[in-house]
Amino acid sequence: QVQLVLSGGGLVQAGGSLRLSCVASERTFSRYAMGWFRQARGKEREFVGAISWSGDSTRYIDPVKGRFTISRDNGKNTVYLQMNSLKPEDTAVYYCATGRRPYGGFEAADFGSWGQGTQVTVSS
Repeated sequence: QVQLVLSGGGLVQAGGSLRLSCVASERTFSRYAMGWFRQARGKEREFVGAISWSGDSTRYIDPVKGRFTISRDNGKNTVYLQMNSLKPEDTAVYYCATGRRPYGGFEAADFGSWGQGTQVTVSS
């Protein structure tokens, strides 16, 4: 089973930026779409966005469009979530996830294996 290790979470003021990194142990990382999810306290886990296995396409939920950017470096088995103009409502535990199958899609339902999560807190 693939192991996902996240880093980069923390506390930031509203308007600030953070970059999350997710390193996968899977040697065939480049064959899988990668996604980002978040879960705020008392709420269900929410799909944030994803990047295709090829890296040439991304998608985001409306609340983060224009502020968050997902990228990947297949040589480092790493996917990134760059978060700019952060808002208090972005406060959540953030998770990365791998696609369910190689060369698969990158919609929310296409992901099935999550990392341990990292806390992002945005103060007002």
